[in-house]
Amino acid sequence: MVPAEEPGLTHGIELFNAGEFYECHEVLEDVWRPSRGEERLFLQAVIHIAVGLYHYKEGNPIGAELQLRKALSKLAGYLPVYRGIDTAQLYRDGQAALEAVLTGSAVDIRIVSRGIIVS
Repeated sequence: MVPAEEPGLTHGIELFNAGEFYECHEVLEDVWRPSRGEERLFLQAVIHIAVGLYHYKEGNPIGAELQLRKALSKLAGYLPVYRGIDTAQLYRDGQAALEAVLTGSAVDIRIVSRGIIVS
């Protein structure tokens, strides 16, 4: 479970789940800057997913692909759960988003944005 004393992380997850990917990335960057170690790399992965989905929504498939590839590479080290977050589901949704971007299909943002599930 995400600790209550981390309001920035909690707010970032709420924004992600609401499909507010640009705002999510802004909030999570503030959490990421002072972080170190494994926490820092995990936050980078989530930020990359948010930015990738933002690029997709803005009609930039190349930017979306690059960000989603970086996200999946970093997130792979945090499966299946990290700090109460269902990273396996987030990873699967990230893969589905990347596949849709690569094939020119529509990314179902509603499904992807539910990807950060906190237990």
